[in-house]
Amino acid sequence: MTIDNPEDNSSQSIANSQSSLGPTDPGPDFIRKIVTEDIRSGRCGKVVTRFPPEPNGYLHIGHAKAMSISADIAAENGGDFILRMDDTNPVNEEQQFIQAIEQDVAWLGFRWKTAESGEAYYASNYFGIFYDFACYLAGQGLAYVDELDGETMNLYRGSPTVPGKDSPHRERPAAESLALLEEMNLGQHPEGTYTLRAKIDMQHVNVHMRDPVIYRIKYLDHPRLQGRCCLFPMYDFAHPLEDAIEQISHSLCSLEFENHRPTYDWFVDKFHDFRGSGGRSGPRQYEFARLAMGYTTMSKRALRTLVEQGLVDGWDDPRLPTVCGMRRRGFPAPALLAFVRAVGITKVPGMIGPEFLWHHVREYLNRFALRRFAVIDPIKVVIENYGEDQSEEFLSENNPEDSEAGQRPLRFGRELWIERNDFMEEPPKKYFRLAPGREVRLKHAYYITCNKVIKDEQGRVLELLCRYDPESRGGSAPDGRKVKGTIHWLNCKDARPAEFRLYDLLFTRENMADLEEGKSYVDYLNPDSLVVRQGYVEPALGQLSGGERQAAMQFLRLGYFIADSKDYSPEKPVFNRAVGLRDAWAKEVKQQNAKKST
Repeated sequence: MTIDNPEDNSSQSIANSQSSLGPTDPGPDFIRKIVTEDIRSGRCGKVVTRFPPEPNGYLHIGHAKAMSISADIAAENGGDFILRMDDTNPVNEEQQFIQAIEQDVAWLGFRWKTAESGEAYYASNYFGIFYDFACYLAGQGLAYVDELDGETMNLYRGSPTVPGKDSPHRERPAAESLALLEEMNLGQHPEGTYTLRAKIDMQHVNVHMRDPVIYRIKYLDHPRLQGRCCLFPMYDFAHPLEDAIEQISHSLCSLEFENHRPTYDWFVDKFHDFRGSGGRSGPRQYEFARLAMGYTTMSKRALRTLVEQGLVDGWDDPRLPTVCGMRRRGFPAPALLAFVRAVGITKVPGMIGPEFLWHHVREYLNRFALRRFAVIDPIKVVIENYGEDQSEEFLSENNPEDSEAGQRPLRFGRELWIERNDFMEEPPKKYFRLAPGREVRLKHAYYITCNKVIKDEQGRVLELLCRYDPESRGGSAPDGRKVKGTIHWLNCKDARPAEFRLYDLLFTRENMADLEEGKSYVDYLNPDSLVVRQGYVEPALGQLSGGERQAAMQFLRLGYFIADSKDYSPEKPVFNRAVGLRDAWAKEVKQQNAKKST
C-alpha cells in the first residue's frame, strides 16, 4: 500500500519540481553508482530504502535531505520507500510528533510503503523478535548479562588509543545470562543493575565493537504497547534488525554512523544465522554528509529548548528549520526539494548558506506566485485635483510569468496609501521615487506630482498632497514625457488593515555547532529575527479561503508572503514574509547551469 500526498498545494507534481527550476543534477553521485552496481551484479534484487525518524520532535530541512535521498533512489529504481517510526525510547516520544512526521512527509510529496495494518512501520512492532534474538545470542555465548554501571563500563571500554578491558562478567555462563535476561524482562531487577551486552571483541580498534550494550532496564509506558515495558533495546542493536526484517537493501544514513557500520554488519550477520537464512544477503549501510546550514541549528535538543523556553512560537515558528516552520513561512515543497537535491550527496561535510535555500524559494515562487499590492509601512497620499467621491478601476496582471493567470481590478480614489520609503524630502541623486516637486508613475494608474508635505509635531511625515495628470491614465503621457519612478499603491477607502511579519536569520553566528566557550544558543539569538509591521492589503486578501491561505504570493516590490496558518483571520489578516526579492545566488546559479548545459 502507498500513501499519496493528500495536500498538494503546488501547480505541478513533485517529480517535475527539480526540472522546473533548471538543471541541478551533476550526474550520478557515489550512492547511486553503488545502487546501480548492486543491481547489475545481482546483489540487490529489489531496491528498498527507509527513512527512520525518532518521533521525539518535528522534522527539519536536514531530515528532508535524508528523506529525499532514500525516497528518490527507491523511486528511480522501481523500489519501495518505507517510513519507519524509530520508537525504541519513549522518554520524549509523543503521538503529536508521529502525526506531524507523517504530515510533513506527505506534504513534501513522498509516497511510502505501509505495513499490513495500513500504518507506517514502527520499530516497536518488532520488540518480540528483538527479544527472541537477544535470547539466541545469550544462548550461543554471543551475549552476556553485565553488572557494570555505565561509568565503569565506559572506563573498561577504553578509547581509540587505549585497548578495552574485559568485564568480570564477560565469561558468565550462557544459562545464567539467559536466566537473568528473563528476570530483567519480567521486571525483577531495578534500573541500572544489569545490561545485556553483545560479546564481540574488547580489543577491537573500533570502540563501538567493544561489547556494545543490547538492552538496558527501563521502566516506561510505551504508547503503542500494552502495559509498562521493562527492557528497551539500544539503537545500534535495534536499527540493523529493523532493516533486516523489512528487507532494506540500502540503509542510507549520515556520516556520524560510519563508525557504527561494523556493529551494524555484525548484528545483521548474526540475525541471518538466527533466522537460518545464512550468507550475507541482508541490508548494507552507506553514509553521506548531513545537511548543515548557517545561522540555524539542526539539533533536536536545541530546537526543543527554544520551543519549551518560549523563545520561539512553537515547533512551526517560521524562523526554525523545521519542515512545518518552513511551510508556515511560505516555502513551497517543490522549492525545498529542489534545494536539497541541488546540495547533492557527498562524503565531505560543508556549510550551506541560507541564501541558497532562499534562491530556490524565489525561483519557484517567481513562476507560480500571484502578484498582489500591499503597503507595510504606510504614508497617505491625497490627490487634491481628484474628486472626493470619484473612483475608477484599473486592471493588474496576476502573474507576468503566466499569461493564463489573468487580471484583477484595483480601485483607485482620491486618498491612497504608499510605502514610506517611496518618498524622500531630500532624495539622493539616484533616487527616482516620489519627492517634493517630482513626478512619478502610480503603477497601472496615473502620473502624480508631490506639491506639499504635512508632518506631525515630531517632524514625521503624515500626508503628501499631490496632483495627478488626467491625461496619463494607464501610466503614460500623451506628450511623450517619461518618468523614471513607478510605485505601487492602495485605495484608502477599501484597503484592509493587516499585520506583516518579516523574518530574518534566527542566530547571529553562522556555525551554531561550534559555540564560544561559556556561551549557549540563547546568547546568539538575533533580536531582529522577527519585525512586525502594521499596514494594508488589497480588500480580497482579508477574505482568503482555506486553499488560498496555503499559497504564497508576491507583494509587489516587497517580497513573497503567505497568510499565517495560525493567526490569520478576516478580523485580523496576518501575513508572513517567506523571502525578499533580492537574490544573491541568481547570477552564480545561472552561470553554473549554463556550464552544465554545454
